[in-house]
Amino acid sequence: MESLIERTMYAARWLLAPVYLGLSLALLLLGIKFFEELLHVFPIILTMSEADLVLVILSLVDLALVGGLLVMVMFSGYENFVSQLELSESSEKLDWLGKMDSTSLKNKVAASIVAISSIHLLQIFMDAQNVNNDKILWYVILHMTFVASAFAMGYLDKITRH
Repeated sequence: MESLIERTMYAARWLLAPVYLGLSLALLLLGIKFFEELLHVFPIILTMSEADLVLVILSLVDLALVGGLLVMVMFSGYENFVSQLELSESSEKLDWLGKMDSTSLKNKVAASIVAISSIHLLQIFMDAQNVNNDKILWYVILHMTFVASAFAMGYLDKITRH
């Protein structure tokens, strides 16, 4: 009986496979949104202010960072929790595949969230005249919470490895 339960629990990891496949579809949606944003800029590029252009570029950078985060979670999560990716020798293999354990994935996700939050905060500061000061304060507090959390996770990881 114990063996059956253990085999069933171990096989249940495959329930995560559709989740990681769903992340690849989310990546497709993100790509569509990226190019939609880019296409909206072209007709008005000559009439846009420099600040508005910088805000659009920051939005594109933000989308690219989220896309990179999706790829990282999708591949390393699949490899850590479902099954090892078996790519042919002739195909390109990302250098970090197979080297990122769940702790390093967690730290990379935290760092990515801080980077994404930084971009968003910069967008808020660039448009500060149109944003309520209380709202700016809450954005800063939220960002600093992300920074402190990422730092604490990295520090705890360092302590536990020694």
